[in-house]
Amino acid sequence: MRTEKDSMGKMVVPDDAYYGAQTQRAVENFQISGIRIPNALIRALGMIKRSAAIVNFKLGLLDQARRDAIIQASDEVIEGKFNDHFLIDIFQTGSGTSSNMNTNEIIANRASEIMGGTIGTREPVHPNDHVNKGQSSNDVIPTAIHIAANVEIEKDLIPALTELKNSLAEKASKWDSIVKIGRTHLQDATPIRLGQEFSGYAAMIENGIKRLKNSQQLLSELAQGGTAVGTGINTHVEFGARIAKELSSLSGVSFKEAANHFEAQATQDSSVETSGALKTVAVSLYKIANDIRWLGSGPRAGIGELILPAVQPGSSIMPGKVNPVICEALIQVSAQVVGNDAAITLGGMGGVFELNLMLPLIAHNLLQSIEIMSNAARMFKVKLLDDLEVDEQKCTNYIEGSLAMCTSLAPVIGYDRAAKIAHDAYESGKTVRQIALEQEVLDEKTLNELLDPMSMTIPNK
Repeated sequence: MRTEKDSMGKMVVPDDAYYGAQTQRAVENFQISGIRIPNALIRALGMIKRSAAIVNFKLGLLDQARRDAIIQASDEVIEGKFNDHFLIDIFQTGSGTSSNMNTNEIIANRASEIMGGTIGTREPVHPNDHVNKGQSSNDVIPTAIHIAANVEIEKDLIPALTELKNSLAEKASKWDSIVKIGRTHLQDATPIRLGQEFSGYAAMIENGIKRLKNSQQLLSELAQGGTAVGTGINTHVEFGARIAKELSSLSGVSFKEAANHFEAQATQDSSVETSGALKTVAVSLYKIANDIRWLGSGPRAGIGELILPAVQPGSSIMPGKVNPVICEALIQVSAQVVGNDAAITLGGMGGVFELNLMLPLIAHNLLQSIEIMSNAARMFKVKLLDDLEVDEQKCTNYIEGSLAMCTSLAPVIGYDRAAKIAHDAYESGKTVRQIALEQEVLDEKTLNELLDPMSMTIPNK
């Protein structure tokens, strides 16, 4: 163990720790959940510190040797080499100061080591004076949230959803000639093509991608440069614009300085909006998974229009049982994202005067939603959609036996007479076609034209 000093006095820190006294205090103070900050946020913090060193050097505020050492140490943080040294619980100081200092201490100690110094001495690289130069936790953490969320949406979630949308669209095209019974209120309705049903699913995901891209516009604005309360005290007037440019180059995602630093630090409205878009996608995914789960129910006593791929045994007691586990997993992910949105909304209400005080909570929930939705969307495509099949005969049988077939007769013979045919068919156990022929309501040719299922799926001209 080594003994370090900070503004509050002495603190004992493990010898092999790259973090320092402030991190150790936070670790001891916040023994709550055991949940640490997300890796995506750690990467974003490393990117901020790397970019800050470059900008401060260009502004003449940091020497080249320290710049180079901080860049190397930051790169190692970005690569995940020090993830095990980010120990602080997400339920900590609301500004995330503890995690910002955790980052500063790790990078300072590693940079000092690179320069030949000793870990824990704050020489030759100081966590505040050099690594945190021109910054405050109050602009670093909001910036890190925007960077992490925007990068993960751009490089992981949108590609995953695009793959899912394309797969659904392919199924829609492939199955466009298959007519099945529609269902409303869990009751038989007029026929619909399976391709039409799946085209709706594809459109839901496409609209969700549009919503996410809209949210990215405000996520692209960074609070960096506002320092403590948005005024930019203790930083160069060009720092915000320059670091945004540097972060854009480093991340491959476009960022810019916030239009208003006071809004950027006092609120988390952009995160709340993004979470709302994620929640909407989650609701869409829930519906798609649940519909497919029901359409594949059975195999002998359910709907059974779809044949879900078997991916694992379904029961510890019933041999041969196979459950829709992929659908169930996606449904659970959707529920978690909706729950996370509630926490993020409450977190957004934590803006008090010049600072939001629920930043770690927002970061954790937002980034978790993005991560699990990305993974679940890919799982759903690969493990279910790619090998999903149709029982065409069952689709055909359901249509012919449906009482809703009488709907196409109503414009010709009237609503009441068509309803009587449906009632008689139900009472007798016969089909609408059989009853209509028996009662000779129309000639057989006209009747067959009106009761053609495919024609019922095409809008009248």
